[in-house]
Amino acid sequence: MSFLEVSNLDIKYLTRKETIEASKDVTFTLERGEILGIVGESGSGKSTVANAIINLIDKPGKITNGSIRLDDIECCQNENIIQTIRGKKIGFVFQDPQTSLNPLFRIKDQLVETIQTHLKLSTEEAIRRSVNLLREVGIENPEKRINEYPHQFSGGMRQRVVIALAISCEPDLIIADEPTTALDVSIQFQILKLLKDLTVQRNLGVIIITHDMGVIAETTDKVVVMRYGKIVEQGKTLNILTNPQSNECKSLVMSVPPTNKKIDRFKLISPEGKEISENSTNLTNNIIKNWGARESSNEQLLKFENITKIFDEGSVILSSKKTDKLKALDDVSFNIFEGESFGLVGESGSGKSTIAKIITSLVKPTSGEVYFENISLHDPKNRKIKYKYRGQIQMIFQDPYSSLNPRFKVKDIIAEPIKFFQKNINSNEIQSNVYDLIDIVGMTRQSLDRYPHEFSGGQRQRISIARALATRPRLLICDEPTSALDVSIQAQVLNLLKDLQDELNLTILFISHDLPVIRQMCDRITVLKNGKVCEINETEKLFNNPTHEYTKELIHLMPKIESIL
Repeated sequence: MSFLEVSNLDIKYLTRKETIEASKDVTFTLERGEILGIVGESGSGKSTVANAIINLIDKPGKITNGSIRLDDIECCQNENIIQTIRGKKIGFVFQDPQTSLNPLFRIKDQLVETIQTHLKLSTEEAIRRSVNLLREVGIENPEKRINEYPHQFSGGMRQRVVIALAISCEPDLIIADEPTTALDVSIQFQILKLLKDLTVQRNLGVIIITHDMGVIAETTDKVVVMRYGKIVEQGKTLNILTNPQSNECKSLVMSVPPTNKKIDRFKLISPEGKEISENSTNLTNNIIKNWGARESSNEQLLKFENITKIFDEGSVILSSKKTDKLKALDDVSFNIFEGESFGLVGESGSGKSTIAKIITSLVKPTSGEVYFENISLHDPKNRKIKYKYRGQIQMIFQDPYSSLNPRFKVKDIIAEPIKFFQKNINSNEIQSNVYDLIDIVGMTRQSLDRYPHEFSGGQRQRISIARALATRPRLLICDEPTSALDVSIQAQVLNLLKDLQDELNLTILFISHDLPVIRQMCDRITVLKNGKVCEINETEKLFNNPTHEYTKELIHLMPKIESIL
């Protein structure tokens, strides 16, 4: 008898229009001391199966058949049993830490409540345990930070708090749904090492749901590959990754960005097993004809000079203590040449997104200056001149869902910046531009009459790219544009960005904590830590011969699928 047995699990969502089968005859087992990886594209049913184990299927979803046994106890749809073991025997790490934590309660209150619900500890003992848990998951100064609220933590820090909550009551089974999506490689390494150590030390069973095949390669003992609610392949990790049998698994393995070399394009495989030759060159012909071809000058386009950013420096309620001031950037300098891809790498809190906000004038620097075509972007004297450059700098955000207006149709989302920056354009020209843009990102014109919630994550990111291109930008800032996407969808979006850069002579500032993606996308890279520049170098020189100790550590710690291939 296995520690966890999922047998013939069927889950259906009964709606007025149709019945959606989210899980079909799913069967797998997990032993104590084992780590199981569940992989697949968005909508494959990974998270649905995980939620079913702790009976968290939202209505109108329903388990229509199957069995879920934990330590020979039937848990399937047994709410009384689940209430006693959820949190104590089963710990769950959800994908979005922002929605997993109560914004009205301090971290201390949430940890203490969870611990005292399942363990007979006094408040003082629960607080001491909470501080140790935060320290264990890599949060510095836990004695102070335990009294803060979730909004005071970065995305990566919030994920660490969620993991601390999941392991707080020493569960026997941990289910981690995309536990490292928002984490940089150093913290990802700590979290995965923590999960592996707990598995060995406490003889746990662990299920990791992820689209990161590097994590699968370095962490799991066996893998389940899902597509459209069905298991298409399962077995030992080494066998699955070195000799995949299904087209779905071959596609996932081929779409992984290699860590040991730079490639021109990512290979894509169709469901029929044929290699897809996807190229947007023919799609850009119309847009180049309408806009005019832009020649790349290879001259300096943007200069980021001696920028320091201290948050809350002018607050009237701020204490006079220096420790209360957060120095997000400390004398940061770099330049970007027209036509190149420039990468920013660093862990959470290193200042990457602050740099993007300063370039786009969403945040003002405390000192220093940003020059775009030798025009100062933050000098009050250049306010009128700066206006014409606003459309030439555009940004693709990390979360496409929250960056798109849910009340606008796609055609209105793309048309809005066109109307704003081209005052004299008529409706026919707007429609023509919108058609060109939706064509160039590889989506159908019929999708223009739909709303953002009707699309997958990868499709929403394509819509975000179309909107960013609507102003005919010269500099495109990509802030973690693929971190929430499956590897196969990520490969499509990255190929699209490569094609757009080549055809439209775009300059790209690519921000990511995913080093393999940065290697494939960038010509030069800046490595940041605690708001300071550690190293700036050409991509291949940086990966093959890093000079700074922190850069060496990042490259050493990144998950490598090649380690077992």
